[in-house]
Amino acid sequence: MKNKMILVLIAYGGVVFSQAIKKPLVSAITDKDLKTDMYQMAGDHFNGREAGTLDELKVSMWLANKAKEAGMLPAGDDGTYFQFFDLYRHQVTPNTKFKIGQKEYKLWKDVLVAETTNIKVDAPLVYLGAATKEEIEKADIKGKAVVLLASKEGIADDISLFDRRYPGLVRNKYYDLVVKKGATALIMVADELAEQSWSQVEPQMTRGIYGIEGFRDKIGATMPVFWVHNNQLEYLKTTKDLLSTEVVSETYKYPSVNVVGRIEGTDAKLKNEYVLFSGHQDHDGVRQKYGQDSIYNGADDNASTCVAMLAIARAYKKQPGKRTSLFVFHGSEERGLLGSRWYASHPTVPEKDIIAVLNGDMIGRNNVNQAALLGSSSPHENSSDLVAIAKKANDEGPKFDLDKLWDRPEHPEYFYFRSDHLPYARKGIPSVFYTSVLHSQYHTPMDESENIDFIKLHKMTEWIYRTGWILSNDSSRPKTLPNVQLER
Repeated sequence: MKNKMILVLIAYGGVVFSQAIKKPLVSAITDKDLKTDMYQMAGDHFNGREAGTLDELKVSMWLANKAKEAGMLPAGDDGTYFQFFDLYRHQVTPNTKFKIGQKEYKLWKDVLVAETTNIKVDAPLVYLGAATKEEIEKADIKGKAVVLLASKEGIADDISLFDRRYPGLVRNKYYDLVVKKGATALIMVADELAEQSWSQVEPQMTRGIYGIEGFRDKIGATMPVFWVHNNQLEYLKTTKDLLSTEVVSETYKYPSVNVVGRIEGTDAKLKNEYVLFSGHQDHDGVRQKYGQDSIYNGADDNASTCVAMLAIARAYKKQPGKRTSLFVFHGSEERGLLGSRWYASHPTVPEKDIIAVLNGDMIGRNNVNQAALLGSSSPHENSSDLVAIAKKANDEGPKFDLDKLWDRPEHPEYFYFRSDHLPYARKGIPSVFYTSVLHSQYHTPMDESENIDFIKLHKMTEWIYRTGWILSNDSSRPKTLPNVQLER
């Protein structure tokens, strides 16, 4: 009938797109921009952009200038592009002493201190060797220093940076149980794997641990943990000597920073809502050498997403969406998602008006036709609406074959819990995590610009942009789901 209005609703995966949306301006994303920005951001002049250093502050200045050039308005604190926060660093000092009987151990060479704490312990040793948890439960260890032989039993070794992570994984097997049983210290004797990783983990332990106000801002370990070399095994099995140790730690404060910009929306009402594009600007700084190179440039991790966000901003500047696009380049992600924890708790826009978070981390490597969308399946999925939109954007654009494995709760990398979408998801904001997943050059000096696949990076950038474009223009907001697993 001529006078009858026909309302066409296009339903996709349970989401109803209730209005015509202009096509995204994908042509505004160029390989030239991505390459130019990548080689600048991941260059040696920023010394790996370590959190809490002048190098992180320098790259934040570079990003703010790039954000302005891309057309972003400042959206940080006090009318600037910056949101500064204090980074707390807790570090074991050279005043720490470790002695068994008359035998003194040289800090970091003969003994590693795996917990940052302030504590003095004088206690007898009890050697339990490769004891099981059941055997530890039955042992009388109250008031004693427990000596255990490191073992990879029960630990998945098909994970990235296994040598570097092994001592921490061993510690996690025993720590809570030994504390519960009343021990005063834990001494791990290195097995072959721990010996191989000694030179990898020593710089991590000397560096200390980091926090922000309200999260790891105080030195809190209740029991010290030490590592000694395997050549001490026979002595520790039989000695009647006592442990005498004092761990002395200090706390320092450094500035870290999030860089925040926005492209304002065009709709009188919807411009007061925000689609948040998320990435992190920091990496690992200057560390132990691989060959002759000691600068951990972090091209894929995570300059890749930062340059993608700049490209997306340029597209929005040429063709704005109805909602405002908010770009948050987080600081201190490598220190424990600290910048995103801070922004999620201290947003510069009303939290209730952030309709979705599109986070990227490592989006420039591996198979050019494959990618992963974490937070897209149970139990990590917190918005089936948002996931449907992201999948629609993939179908309309890059058409990646989506990896289903990395989002599984039993995946040994627990990768869902290791990037900046997580603090937002914990706030109940619909959030997803785009990634091309890990590779052999992850957290090494070989993660450099020349190893980025710019075809892959362009496709990932397009995917994130297309998702944001739908969110920016549709009248409805993605809804959240209950019962999401947001803790490991």
